[in-house]
Amino acid sequence: MVRLGSHASRSKVSPAMLRLSLLLIFVLTFAFLPAIASATAPPTGENAYCGKGDVPRFGDKDGPADLPKSCYYTGLDGTPSPGKQIQVAAKADLADAINSAKCGDTLLLPAGAAYEVTSLPAKKCDDRHYITVRTDTPDSKLPPEGTRISPAWAGIASLPGRPAFAQPAGGPAKLLATIEVKDPSGVTVGDHLRFIGIEWTTRPDSNITRLISTEHEDHIIFDRNYIHPAPGTEVAHGIGLVEGSHFVAVINSYVSELNCIARSGKCTDATAVGGAHSDDPFGTFKIYNNFLESSGENILFGGAPSKNNPTDIEIRRNHMFKPMIWKEGEPGYTPSPKGDPYIVKNHFELKSAVRVLAEANLLENSWGGFSQRGFSMLLSARSQGSNCPLCRVNDVTLRYNRIRNVGGVFQISNSHASKGKGIAADGGIYSIHDIIADDLHEEDYKGGGVFLVMLSGGPPLHDVVIDHVTSFGPGILAAIMVKEDADKLKNFSIINSLFAVDGGRRPAIASAGGGKDSCAQKNQRMGAQALLQACFDPFRFDHNLIITNDKGGWPKGNTIVSSPEAAGVRELKGSISKNPRLCHEKDQGCSRKSPGADAASDGRDIGADVEGVEAAIKGVE
Repeated sequence: MVRLGSHASRSKVSPAMLRLSLLLIFVLTFAFLPAIASATAPPTGENAYCGKGDVPRFGDKDGPADLPKSCYYTGLDGTPSPGKQIQVAAKADLADAINSAKCGDTLLLPAGAAYEVTSLPAKKCDDRHYITVRTDTPDSKLPPEGTRISPAWAGIASLPGRPAFAQPAGGPAKLLATIEVKDPSGVTVGDHLRFIGIEWTTRPDSNITRLISTEHEDHIIFDRNYIHPAPGTEVAHGIGLVEGSHFVAVINSYVSELNCIARSGKCTDATAVGGAHSDDPFGTFKIYNNFLESSGENILFGGAPSKNNPTDIEIRRNHMFKPMIWKEGEPGYTPSPKGDPYIVKNHFELKSAVRVLAEANLLENSWGGFSQRGFSMLLSARSQGSNCPLCRVNDVTLRYNRIRNVGGVFQISNSHASKGKGIAADGGIYSIHDIIADDLHEEDYKGGGVFLVMLSGGPPLHDVVIDHVTSFGPGILAAIMVKEDADKLKNFSIINSLFAVDGGRRPAIASAGGGKDSCAQKNQRMGAQALLQACFDPFRFDHNLIITNDKGGWPKGNTIVSSPEAAGVRELKGSISKNPRLCHEKDQGCSRKSPGADAASDGRDIGADVEGVEAAIKGVE
């Protein structure tokens, strides 16, 4: 202790010396305490990663993955329409109105008016002269810029089985103008168009497969739009980002009711937003702050013949949702008008994509029973129909996402059809971190309740990093399949993560098939360490906290416990956790400090950054 003003000295201590002495006490006391690393929640703004003039601010890399190198600035101040405001009569031809307009003009469509449209022409405008096509409802009666619209602005108070949504002041009202799609393959739209307060739909008697197509065009923004087919109609696709399109944004919008019907339907794979085929380069896509609903994939890139991969894709703060009234056996189950169920697949899938950031999304409700098993997120490089040999999935970052009520979390695969067909060019370089997944299901969702299925049938998967993830489910942790006689997969990591998995019926890390000669099949009975060593080189599997009954064969450097109480998880019942934080001391809900508290390799808690994920998705639902 530093003693001030001792009797022997009798000298006075100046205020400056007092402050210096107190500072010295502080330094000596705290200088040698370990630094506590902490994650930082990502920004939530619409243009947080993109400056005016489309200046990317994603950073260089996230772990092994390159982040997008191109972006689209979508603020109104960066997409001006400084020209005239032109009223468009309710029964006018909208394509003619755009043809007659000058670059920079704004077309005002009366709220409640409907326009039948086949295509909207290109004008070859520039970045300072967008044509804005919008409802004539004043801004004061629309959601503010950067805020999601809902069906209430089209006069719909609620939709069965969907979350409650925002309402206009004074209640639901018809405040949008409507575009009715006439072309079966979707309305094609021109360049430098910004749509504000538009409802896109179909007539009940029409035969439409897609609502909107952006082919061969650029600089298109769907801002606060409500996009859906007519009630009871089977329409597979919402917005197609295809055929050389680039700089396209879907923001603050509500896309719903895209569906394909089992057995009696005309399609098998419905998507809300996505892009697949293009003979020309295509990309720089932004999907931000939308409600996205589809029976198949809510977002899908790839899955069709193509000579190019979509690139530089930003997917942030979206609610990807499937209503439980589509699931047979659930209360309020509502089949299609034909009496058959809707074909449900996944939330998010990449079969062809390069440099993708999927951040701060809420992915809710997915089950199996058709051609899938209810996985939420799939990275599955595929040459669809063997007509995309250049297709690849590379440099994908999945972070700060929340997944709940699904049949499985991740499926990562470079698989192919029989006889060597459908082989992609490459699949790998994935950074997956700060993900929370719970409420996983097995038989009741016709899934496995598994955290990860990894299938490598060619080309070999590589560079997959899973770090600071939290997942609670009744299935196993991972199922692995590597093609017979294949080289070991390079650079695979699961670290700093918290899992609750089944380990009683089968090993917690097991084979996903591949024959008796596959590395996983031959070694799963010897435990996780033997299987990982046989299938991966190099690999890391350490600093994980795992709740399981499978006690043997784990790699060193992991903590294996048999109950949530032993793990020190604040609230975990079955596979549902309202509070997945770890206990740091004995207090309410905690009998002791968790062995995973401050125990990650970076000094953080093991598992996802719960505060960061919660902050990232605040307001998404």
